Amino acid sequence: MPIEINTDRNQLNIGFITAFLSATYWADGRSIGTMQTLIDHSLNFGVYLDAQQIGYARVVTDYAQFAYLMDVFIAPEHRKQGHSNTLMEYIMKYEPLREVKVWRLATNDAHGLYAKFGFGALKNPEKLMELLK
Repeated sequence: MPIEINTDRNQLNIGFITAFLSATYWADGRSIGTMQTLIDHSLNFGVYLDAQQIGYARVVTDYAQFAYLMDVFIAPEHRKQGHSNTLMEYIMKYEPLREVKVWRLATNDAHGLYAKFGFGALKNPEKLMELLK
């Protein structure tokens, strides 16, 4: 059965999303309150199989110049079925994002997936700065 992907934040299962993400290396301990704030201020992509949420991703963007892809996951029991590729293809072809010029993301372990969609190492990492609090 094919998966469904949409951007309807009302359909998102915040408990499922928070439970998964709060156990990851990049969102360790994230609370449901924080997750709600992130959902409220992001373009969200829910992934569903038989009306049950099995994955998620979000994009923070201005819809023209810049987009940052975050919190991409498929539940472990649904991996190795091509769902990550389908999700990424959906996001990259999503009409409101088609003209975005600069995309960024950070990953420790999914370089192969993102490379299929044109992501690579930063061209000028020395120009970027960050503030960690």
